[in-house]
Amino acid sequence: MLLENESHSAVRTPVMSRSPKTDLAEVKAYMDEHYDKALSIADLAQRANISPKYFVDLFKKTYGHSAMEYLTDLRINRAKRYLKESGYKLRDIALRVGYSDEYYFSRKFKKEVGVSPSDYAKNARKRIATCSSSVIGQLLALNVMPIAAPIDPKWTAYYYNAHRTDIQSHLKLTDPYTSWRFEANVERLVHIRPDAIIGTDQISEEDQAGLAEIAPCCFVPKHQTDWRAQLRMIAAFLEREEQAEQWIGLYKKRVEKARDSIQKEVGREKVAVIRVYGQRLYLYSNSGIEEVLYGALQLETFPDASTNTPLTLEQLTSMNPDRILIMVCPEAVSRAYWLSLQHSPVWRHLKAVRQYQTHLITGDPWFDYSAVGVMRMLDEALLIFTGYCPNVYLDNVHGDSRAT
Repeated sequence: MLLENESHSAVRTPVMSRSPKTDLAEVKAYMDEHYDKALSIADLAQRANISPKYFVDLFKKTYGHSAMEYLTDLRINRAKRYLKESGYKLRDIALRVGYSDEYYFSRKFKKEVGVSPSDYAKNARKRIATCSSSVIGQLLALNVMPIAAPIDPKWTAYYYNAHRTDIQSHLKLTDPYTSWRFEANVERLVHIRPDAIIGTDQISEEDQAGLAEIAPCCFVPKHQTDWRAQLRMIAAFLEREEQAEQWIGLYKKRVEKARDSIQKEVGREKVAVIRVYGQRLYLYSNSGIEEVLYGALQLETFPDASTNTPLTLEQLTSMNPDRILIMVCPEAVSRAYWLSLQHSPVWRHLKAVRQYQTHLITGDPWFDYSAVGVMRMLDEALLIFTGYCPNVYLDNVHGDSRAT
């Protein structure tokens, strides 16, 4: 004869247990909606139906940063929007983003952003334009959304998709991307009347002089300096040196974490970047690939990898890399050659192909040699080589969270 409690358990309908990560996603969504409330680890853990200690560990493991860091990011980024877009007093903004003490909010904001809320608001309202697409990623790293920039759904897809509504005036992409002449942008900028214009030294001296008549200008070297030097030059011009150093420091920390993760997967395996152009193969590199793959991540490569070296299939067979990253030019001849190449017995016999270690990469982000560009390359490399990237950059700049 069953006892009463045994009888109840015998007829109880089984209930499928929920995954802690399911509850965690709901808690994260709750934080997104209620960042202005007083939220504690104990409260959040209770919502996730797990212990506070397990909640802390699971959140960090799942999202790459702690729950309190994520909450701070939500609050500070919302505060940035209020500072840029509203006329609220500092005390009102602090309350709206979850801080009851405006002085604590000010200290927290300066620690996270590098400048005080009042200085951020003053600088954020400056109307900055860029006439060089490669500068967009530098300005965003400095928390500057340009009022005018050359963006295009094909050639600058990331910035177009992420920020086309934030950038008020879309300038024309000129040579070498299109046949548009630069004068069209000069005429446009005359009407926009920005407070400052940022560009590169690829703009002719004549056009630079024309832009200087519109507003104070800064033209950074396109090829003679790395992205850090360019970022610091622009930051000095805009009086945002602290933001530049914060970004550079953040990138350094992210590199160290990514390198450790990738080295565990790749070790001493050799990686080749191959470009398909026309009916030819090239051992390929550029500034971003040099910076991220071979500099930051210290991946093993081949001699002459720093040049655009023509490559035959026989030479590639002799090299026989462990992993291949493939960049196919978007025009029809290159795509057709790439399709035929995949049916070649020689190609199929390569070690990387046999072991399914070939990865297609595109010009976005691998042609974007800027502060934002290299950060996105780092995230993509993590995804390629480990299959997991909790810190994917995507829309973190001027979005709902800061890259950590």
